[in-house]
Amino acid sequence: MNENFATGNRKPESVSRRIENVGAAAGRKLEEQIATAKAMIFAESSPALKAQEHLLRLALNEAEAVAGQTIYPHLVFPALAAEKVLAVIAWVARQESVRRTSPAVARAA
Repeated sequence: MNENFATGNRKPESVSRRIENVGAAAGRKLEEQIATAKAMIFAESSPALKAQEHLLRLALNEAEAVAGQTIYPHLVFPALAAEKVLAVIAWVARQESVRRTSPAVARAA
């Protein structure tokens, strides 16, 4: 028993309030873990995307949003983020390839 409660100095927290506090703390911890993973993935991936960092941020935000809809977002986020980052890198590479070949295609037409 809480000694403050026994002496009358403090009202007891309801069980639901304690669970709510634990849930809020766990939620904050999950948010911090995902934010840390997001920052690490961004730092690792940004050199590959050079001037397309905004696309990387969008991909990571989308991965976070989708992972947040699952039961285990902290487990889903890293794999989903990696998949999205690879898709952005492939898209950027394809766009650069098209830009490089576009003048030749335009002249041929």
